[in-house]
Amino acid sequence: MVDAFIFSVNEEDAGQRIDKLVSAKCESLTRSYVQKLIENSDILVNSKPVGKNTKVSFGDVVAVKSTEPVKPDIIAQDIPLDIRYEDNCLLVVNKPKGMVVHPAAGNYDSTLVNALMHHCGDSLSGINGVARPGIVHRIDKNTSGLLIVAKNDMAHLNLAEQIKAHSFDREYQAVVYGHLKEKEGTINAPIGRNPNNRLQMCVTDKNSKNAVTHYEVIEEYKDFTHVKLILETGRTHQIRVHMKYIGHPVAGDDVYGPSKVIKDLQGQCLHAAVIGFRHPASGEKIKITSELPEYFTEFLGKLSKN
Repeated sequence: MVDAFIFSVNEEDAGQRIDKLVSAKCESLTRSYVQKLIENSDILVNSKPVGKNTKVSFGDVVAVKSTEPVKPDIIAQDIPLDIRYEDNCLLVVNKPKGMVVHPAAGNYDSTLVNALMHHCGDSLSGINGVARPGIVHRIDKNTSGLLIVAKNDMAHLNLAEQIKAHSFDREYQAVVYGHLKEKEGTINAPIGRNPNNRLQMCVTDKNSKNAVTHYEVIEEYKDFTHVKLILETGRTHQIRVHMKYIGHPVAGDDVYGPSKVIKDLQGQCLHAAVIGFRHPASGEKIKITSELPEYFTEFLGKLSKN
């Protein structure tokens, strides 16, 4: 029997039960039907049958054998894209602040995926499910900057493996509250779901994963500091959570920062400025950079005047 639907488990989905995860990825299948597929050995993890209580790990390859391929129910929209690199395997997009990466509750259109569907057509990997075609990693709605998109499953798996092996370079710039004690340093603190607020992440030893962020001060202002941040791991909201943890939340962050609103910012002042990786086909080292966007430079300009 030919595999009908295959995907690789991303970091966010790691630790979930296989029946719950497959029913979420294959939106046309009910949980009970997924459990029947598992009983019939029609769902494999790393080419082996599993039980319905099996919990998946990051990088596991899941194959659903007996279901029809699910067609993406996403509207392709002609939304301009700032593409910084593109070939037959992948593209790197410079995402603007305020754009959601993929459709989800409350944001079913005008997302990056809607724009990618129009630009790429069927040339997007399907590993991350029908709602996230081509998406290898994500950045938050109000984080601007570089995002890599895979056009086929080979490229997707290769890039995901680079992320897992920490050989995928990601450099950010941010403005944070206050002045850091050290001009450079490393934050090594595990991140997991906030038990008191499931919509937030936090530094915790319970049900968490290791998270490492390196920082370096670029320039200090009266009440803020411009910093460079390099991700060694890629946990959900990692930079925002780590900077809050050390007492210097990202300016404008309405989730992890002070309740006081900065009128010059709509969400966190955080930009994915550099992305580096080995090309999945050629092995060539590729490094893409993105200049600071207008909202960021304007905020720095106002800080310098103070």
